[in-house]
Amino acid sequence: MIPVFDGHNDFLQRMVAAGPGRERLWLQGDGTGHLDLPRMKAGGFAGGFFAIWTPSPPGPDDALAAMLKKNPPFALDLPPEIPSDQALPHALAQAGQLMAMARSGTLDIGLTAADLRASIAAGRIAAILHIEGAEPIPDLDALHVWHAMGLRSLGPVWSRPTAYGHGVPFAFPSSPDTGPGLTDLGRELVKECNQLRIMLDLSHLNEKGFDDVARLSDAPLVASHSCAHAVAPSSRNLTDRQLQVIAESRGLVGLNFAVGFLHPEGRRDPMHGFEIMLRHLDHLLAHLGEDGVALGSDFDGADMPADLADAAALQNLVQAMLEHGYGRELVEKIAWKNWLNLLERTWGA
Repeated sequence: MIPVFDGHNDFLQRMVAAGPGRERLWLQGDGTGHLDLPRMKAGGFAGGFFAIWTPSPPGPDDALAAMLKKNPPFALDLPPEIPSDQALPHALAQAGQLMAMARSGTLDIGLTAADLRASIAAGRIAAILHIEGAEPIPDLDALHVWHAMGLRSLGPVWSRPTAYGHGVPFAFPSSPDTGPGLTDLGRELVKECNQLRIMLDLSHLNEKGFDDVARLSDAPLVASHSCAHAVAPSSRNLTDRQLQVIAESRGLVGLNFAVGFLHPEGRRDPMHGFEIMLRHLDHLLAHLGEDGVALGSDFDGADMPADLADAAALQNLVQAMLEHGYGRELVEKIAWKNWLNLLERTWGA
């Protein structure tokens, strides 16, 4: 079994929603969603980025869910910015659940690449504390507090605007060039993350914001869970120009498993087989090289392909890559080694 290190999941939101049964949800599973410890072990899931994400107030998310079930073309106006004081309780609850998972002895929260490697070697899940959408971080002092709590990866936006920048709408077909770039505070955030060696995640950020980060950051550029715009022209996917900028920084893109971002026509229908995923991987490899492509599932945050229904099925994708003609060395790079090497370049060893 080839291990998999994953660029993005939304399991912590499920943990918070599970209430008193949350420990059982993690350790035994309940048959729902995409992740739990038994299915991770069955699929070779060695670790990954566990996202803290703030849901929108009731209403907009319901409209979003309904819109995303429609066939393209579609475009949805995103809900407005969420104030930090509203986002913080959600974020702390999710961070607390990751720490509770660590207390069970089955998962470690890694602060260095060496920590992650040690956890994988010991057979524990190697977790990275990530925030998707910086609403819980009202200022740079708060960023330092989160860093002290273990934060090592940050996406300035989840599509909604924040005090730091602007995301892309859920739209198909659409360019990611949809609005203004980073705010003044967003530009300060980039510099402070560089100082703290917090990885900046460009997934969900619009094109002008992407360019601002590329100009300001001294770290490799990373999109943790994105696909190729040339294959599927969703606003969430990366253009060839963006891929070239990432490649020039020795950065990385984690392939998103969400069917709506993979499908060339943007459909959310169940997707059988791996031909479309392999088409995206081929395109990413052609632009980023063998060291710049990884996986970023979006488990528990999106609709998955039929043959990759949850973490237990990860080896189906591994086998499909091998059968596609990727040698074992390349498959191991895509599956886990590239993420660990990227984090060493970003955080230091």
